[in-house]
Amino acid sequence: MESLLIMINIILAIILVISVLLQKSEGGALGLGVSQDNFTSARSVGSFLTKFTSIIATLFIICSIAIVAISRDELRETQSVLEKQEEEDSNLPQIPQSK
Repeated sequence: MESLLIMINIILAIILVISVLLQKSEGGALGLGVSQDNFTSARSVGSFLTKFTSIIATLFIICSIAIVAISRDELRETQSVLEKQEEEDSNLPQIPQSK
């Protein structure tokens, strides 16, 4: 299940990058060099590509949260790193003591 969600997340990330790159640049770099009149009139109804990008971004975030939730459940079932290290140390051959 986790590997399926990871693959879906990768596909969503690729689609998200492509959709952001396809959008028309608003220009102005954080409002620099744009007059106040153009800034207020630029807020129009979002196009299909803008809505599509927001939907894909939302799905990407939901999928990422689901992956984290699933992986946290799997981690709770396993031992801690220190407990694993203690088990590995007990399985190692012991150095013979000199007499």
